[in-house]
Amino acid sequence: MFVTVETADRTAPAAVIVAIDGPAGTGKSSTSKAVAGKLGLGYLDTGAQYRAITWWMLTNGIDVNDPVAVADACAKPVIVSGTDPAAPTITVDGADAAGPIRSAEVTAAVSAVSAVPEVRAAITDLQRSIAAEAPLGIVVEGRDIGITVLPDADLKIFLTASAEARAARRNGELKGEEAGDLAATREALIKRDAADSSRKTSPLAKADDAVEVDTTDLTLDQVIECVVTLIEGVSAEKAGRDIR
Repeated sequence: MFVTVETADRTAPAAVIVAIDGPAGTGKSSTSKAVAGKLGLGYLDTGAQYRAITWWMLTNGIDVNDPVAVADACAKPVIVSGTDPAAPTITVDGADAAGPIRSAEVTAAVSAVSAVPEVRAAITDLQRSIAAEAPLGIVVEGRDIGITVLPDADLKIFLTASAEARAARRNGELKGEEAGDLAATREALIKRDAADSSRKTSPLAKADDAVEVDTTDLTLDQVIECVVTLIEGVSAEKAGRDIR
């Protein structure tokens, strides 16, 4: 039997797995949470998990620029991610980490930590287990989901946008002193892109079978509608296969 989840606006299949990748500032988190909410799916921000382990390293005195030290410590923290798109949560060793992981200090260190193969292996295993256990399906967003984490996802989407548009969005997300100036934010994003795209283990890349969506000139609502439509198309195909 093919089971569906009905919402006020949409109907989606119970076990559809959606991978959404792309660099920072393309609207991955906002889009993924909204889409998951509309379709009754779970939601997972994989970037938050890398931020969480980076925050743990910093607060526990681990030298984040020492790959050996990071590798040796990466199995110690217990990271738990809630998948409710209306109220996603993340804890580290039982402590709420949703706020601390967004600090400038964590942002500056997360690329170095996430580039360590042992870290990526541990977090990838965690992500796969969460996706596999999602009873109603899930939208998973990050930088290597379609390529590495969930290569067999039902749908892969790669969001892009100009560096200028992404910097403006990121500045809008930050507050106070962390907001900085637009040029500095743009340069920081470009630097992060280069680090993520050039790392040897699970680099940021578009999967060959991913649908690319350029969000530069789109409103958030337009991006959400585009992604929902793509998922509904894949869902219909999957429903037909399951019925047969």
